Amino acid sequence: MEFQHNNVQNPRPSTSSGSLPLWIALRYLLARNSALSYVSRLALLGLMLSVLVLVVVLSIVNGFERELRERVLAVLPHVTAYSESGLPADALDIVRDAGYPADLMSLAPFVSGNVLLAANGRIAAASLTGIEPDSYSQVTDIADYTGAGNLHALASTRYGVVVGERIAEELDVVIGDKVLVVLPVGGITPAGAVPRQRRFEVVDLFASNSQLDGQSVFTGLSAAQRLFRTGNRVHGVQGRLMDLFTIEPVRRFLYMTFAEHQVSVVSWKNSFGNLYQAIAVQKLTMFVLLSFLVGVAAFNLVSGLMMIVEQRQNDVAVLRTMGARTSTVVALFCCLALILSAAGIAFGLLLGAGVALGLPHLYGALTSTFELDLMSQYIIGYLPVDVRLADLWRIGLGALLMTLFASIFPAWRATRLLPSRVLAHE
Repeated sequence: MEFQHNNVQNPRPSTSSGSLPLWIALRYLLARNSALSYVSRLALLGLMLSVLVLVVVLSIVNGFERELRERVLAVLPHVTAYSESGLPADALDIVRDAGYPADLMSLAPFVSGNVLLAANGRIAAASLTGIEPDSYSQVTDIADYTGAGNLHALASTRYGVVVGERIAEELDVVIGDKVLVVLPVGGITPAGAVPRQRRFEVVDLFASNSQLDGQSVFTGLSAAQRLFRTGNRVHGVQGRLMDLFTIEPVRRFLYMTFAEHQVSVVSWKNSFGNLYQAIAVQKLTMFVLLSFLVGVAAFNLVSGLMMIVEQRQNDVAVLRTMGARTSTVVALFCCLALILSAAGIAFGLLLGAGVALGLPHLYGALTSTFELDLMSQYIIGYLPVDVRLADLWRIGLGALLMTLFASIFPAWRATRLLPSRVLAHE
């Protein structure tokens, strides 16, 4: 009876316990002679690096998508109705009488044309747009990137211009300088064709860090009407949408409203639609391709687990002899694989996010140090990065599932070991 009492006070751990596989896996990993072989460490490093690369690449693609949507498309009108013959000065009143569609936030009249700017012996081509500061500020966010934070400086001078930062650098002009605005068409005189020109004063600069900085110049609507000789008419109206992708209802509305003026209605998709679609396709493509890289790294853990199975076959045989079920052995090596992969994935996600967030600063330092302009051919002049928590969750979960799937075969091989053969010479 005394023997039975002692046996009850010191029960042997039950092999059917759900925590037993996890407990043994942790013992293997934390033991002094860890089960981690050299091959396993390399596989773990490969998984970490592949996750890091996937996070960095997706963050850069996300950055371009964000900047295109929030910066480039914010400083450009979403929809434009343009007429060669011009629209009447009360074009906005005509739209209000017709009733604003729900998808259209605001409209602003404009006069625009291609011009040449000359100053300090230098010449730059640009697109000159005549605007009303108040109404145009509701159509785009370009005013937020000016020195004054608004476009009201255009009202202080009869012939004033707000110039993009890149154009100002190209012409070597600052606020208060004069620039000569030349139209490619002009009048015919006894001396021949004379281009139309007017001297303007630079009243402000804008720096949106987009291609607009090197292409656009803004002036007051009345000054542009005098320069282009449109009288009281305007070239068209530009608008902002509630949703970037609800274009068709607004397009039909503008067509119908100005049907007698033969307007052509274009949207941001005409200029950047292909680029926006290309970024979305590229993001999906890069995610799929680099997921294969993560998958290869996850399946490399198979070789490491196979070596662990060979190394620990005596332990497996003892467990089976003590009554451990097949599911317990399978769960043991699956837990081992998940713990290893979780560590590699976690480090990969953290390092990937850190590297991605540090890349813009590194790019800025390299650009200023070596005077490089690697982004000059893109829509923005800097390296954008956007680390999204949802992407990190998807990458981590996908890598864990791949690892779990890859661990099934080594775990199954462990259950095929025969205890009698393994322990025959022990």
